[in-house]
Amino acid sequence: MRAIPPWYRPVGREVELFEHAHRQRLPLLLAGPTGCGKTRFVEAMAAQLDLPLITVACHDETSSIDLVGRFLIRGAETVWQDGPVTRAVRAGAILYLDEIIEAREDVIVVLHSLTDHRRELYIDRLDETLFAPESFMVVASFNPGYARGFKELRPSTRQRFVVQRFSYPETKVETEIVAHEAKLENGPAKRLVEFANKVRAMDELQLAETVSTRLLVTAGKLISSGVAPRVACNAAVVQPITDDHAQLEALQDLANLMF
Repeated sequence: MRAIPPWYRPVGREVELFEHAHRQRLPLLLAGPTGCGKTRFVEAMAAQLDLPLITVACHDETSSIDLVGRFLIRGAETVWQDGPVTRAVRAGAILYLDEIIEAREDVIVVLHSLTDHRRELYIDRLDETLFAPESFMVVASFNPGYARGFKELRPSTRQRFVVQRFSYPETKVETEIVAHEAKLENGPAKRLVEFANKVRAMDELQLAETVSTRLLVTAGKLISSGVAPRVACNAAVVQPITDDHAQLEALQDLANLMF
């Protein structure tokens, strides 16, 4: 049975840009805060284009060998196993590199030949060069706010991509998203979004991460299953974003006022 495509609510012209980038065989970089819908967007576009999606969650322990492939011992034989990047090229898939800013430099270097005019992958252990089919596309994401002051994409990498910026949607659209995803009535969904907007505007709290749409959906699901809104907001929104006592107290006071 065919899987149901993931639901995605466009908030701008990101769908159009993705389609044109894919048609022109251009890599796409999605820049936006945590939990704003970047991954859901890629999943929805892969389903819309009827292409396989291979996702890599980047972190500093992942090596180029992990992504390209390696020889393994099976019984008395040595066999080659493709990594996710090689599988994506062979399949003409969408390769999604989530939080590319966390990737090691050797991983970034492997991607260079796939994100310029060459669109090829050289596998040195096999002495084989793979040429990406037209359907293949590299999509990467990162959170600029989180990266600031820690890591940055080098210009030699960043300038290979078309960039689509994401942010949290305007109140009406975000309310629609929360209500749909959480199967929640519009009233409590809007109240959650209003709470999030107030927190996002409170620069004095100096939160490392603010309230994401993802957290609002989680709180909405708790409310729709019968949890009291104040309890749901505290458990699913306030507690996950900080452990600082003063920040928790301020956020809980705000939640108590609004719910």
